[in-house]
Amino acid sequence: MNTASIATEPTDHTAAAEWRARVAHAFSRAAPHYAHRAKAQQAMAERLLERLPRYADSVLDLGCGPGDLTAELAQYYGEDCTVSGLDLAPGMLAEARKRHGASAIWLCADAADLPLPSARFDLVVSNLAIQWCPDLDAVFGEIHRVLRPGERALINTLGPGTLNEISQAWGRPTALLEFRDAAHHRRSAHRAGFRRVEISAHTERFHYPDLAAVMASIKGIGAQVPRVGARLSRADMARATRRYEDLRTDAGLPVSYYLLTLDLER
Repeated sequence: MNTASIATEPTDHTAAAEWRARVAHAFSRAAPHYAHRAKAQQAMAERLLERLPRYADSVLDLGCGPGDLTAELAQYYGEDCTVSGLDLAPGMLAEARKRHGASAIWLCADAADLPLPSARFDLVVSNLAIQWCPDLDAVFGEIHRVLRPGERALINTLGPGTLNEISQAWGRPTALLEFRDAAHHRRSAHRAGFRRVEISAHTERFHYPDLAAVMASIKGIGAQVPRVGARLSRADMARATRRYEDLRTDAGLPVSYYLLTLDLER
C-alpha cells in the first residue's frame, strides 16, 4: 500500500519537473471520481463565488480540475463571456470535456508558465490549486501578466494547519505539503506587482464516518502523491486508526482545511 500522506515539495529544477509530472499523474488518475469525492473542495469554492464581480467578458479558471467551477462561471457570466479552464492534469481536462463539452476552452498547462497572451483576462479564478505549485512567485507573476490592468484574481489556497488531523494520525508531519502562510502569499503577490492584496483566513472542517472515508476523500481528489518506495504495514494502519479515533467528535472524524482566500487587483 502506498503512503497515504502528501509528499513534500521539490527544491530544484529537476525535482520540480518530476513533481509536476507526479501531481499531473495523481490528479489524472483521480479525475473520474473527483466530482463525487471533492465535496469539501466544492464547499470551499463558494467563498470565491460570493466575491465574483457582476460582469466579465474573459475569465480563466486556473487549476480547473473536472471543470465544474468553470462551467458554473460560464453559466454565471453568460454567452457573451469567454471562459477558459486550465489544468496541469490531462485526465482532469478529459473529464472536463466529457462533463461540460464546449461550455469553455480547455487548456493543459502549468500555472507557472501560461501559454496565454498578456492582458487577456478581466478575471482569474483558482480554487485549491496553487498550493501544488512550488514556485509561487512564478504563478503570481503569470496571473498578473495575463490580467488586464485594474482587474482581479480570486484565489483559494491552503495554509499551515491544513490536514492537521491526518498529520497527527500518521505521525509523519514532514510528509505533508509545506503549506505557505498568508504573509508568504502577500509578499509574493506584491512582488508580482498586484496593487491591492486582500487575504482572509478561515478554518473549514468536514467530518467523515471512519478513517477509510477520510483517506478516500484525500486520495479521491488526487491529493496523494506517493513517495517512491513508501509502504504502510498493518501496524501502521492500526496505529493511525487509534490516533484518529482519539480525535472523533459527535459529527465524526474531522478533517480541517486552513483556507486562505486571496482577492488581488492588478
